[in-house]
Amino acid sequence: MKSKTILIVEDNPSDAELAIRALKRNNVINPVQVVVDGGEAIDYLFGRGKFIGRDTSALPGLVLLDLNLPDISGIEVLKTIRETDFLRELLVIVLTSSLEKKDVEECYRNFANSYLRKPVDFLEFSSIIKLISDYWIGTNVPPAALRVNK
Repeated sequence: MKSKTILIVEDNPSDAELAIRALKRNNVINPVQVVVDGGEAIDYLFGRGKFIGRDTSALPGLVLLDLNLPDISGIEVLKTIRETDFLRELLVIVLTSSLEKKDVEECYRNFANSYLRKPVDFLEFSSIIKLISDYWIGTNVPPAALRVNK
């Protein structure tokens, strides 16, 4: 997963910048792509709209997904990912400010890999990103990594 892109789906530019800074602070060298709403996330994954021509076989290694997005909600993005054969195994970490029981349940019902509350403080945010990078980027072996590409 070392060279795979991290897709950040975040409509708040400050939060997106915090995530990028926290990744750099934790020595994550993966390329990062930021999209600002659910529609743009889906366009990126399917290689449409402003991402037309993007190699859709080069899937992100990790998606950091906010829930409260304009256009298409994070939950709808998650559902689309899980309902699409070539996207189904993407690692999706919901990183949101919501602790609403219904949001947590809906995300896990739609097979989010993890649901984390987004802290406001940068040091806490950086700690969360470190946990994500240590486990999901550094340690976890996703199913796609076990396949031989032909």
